[in-house]
Amino acid sequence: MTKADIVDIVSQGTGLTKVETQAVIDGFLATVGYALQRGDRVELRGFGNFKPVVRQARQARNPMTNEPVFVDEHITAAFRPSKDLKRYLNQDTDL
Repeated sequence: MTKADIVDIVSQGTGLTKVETQAVIDGFLATVGYALQRGDRVELRGFGNFKPVVRQARQARNPMTNEPVFVDEHITAAFRPSKDLKRYLNQDTDL
């Protein structure tokens, strides 16, 4: 499912236009990204949590050439699903 698919589904479900729905979704994603960039945890009850995780610098290798490559320290996002989402994925119930 792509962002365009999500926009279509939410637009149909809410009665908003696709342009309005696109703006809402873009704003939501920008807000989550900004919070993670600041180091904040984002909690969406019933869905899950996003938190920034620092990955330490390390030595890796290029699998094509087998040459060593240095990977700088960087921040990535980790997602932990809620119990409700896990239950929904493993059963036939609504969120």
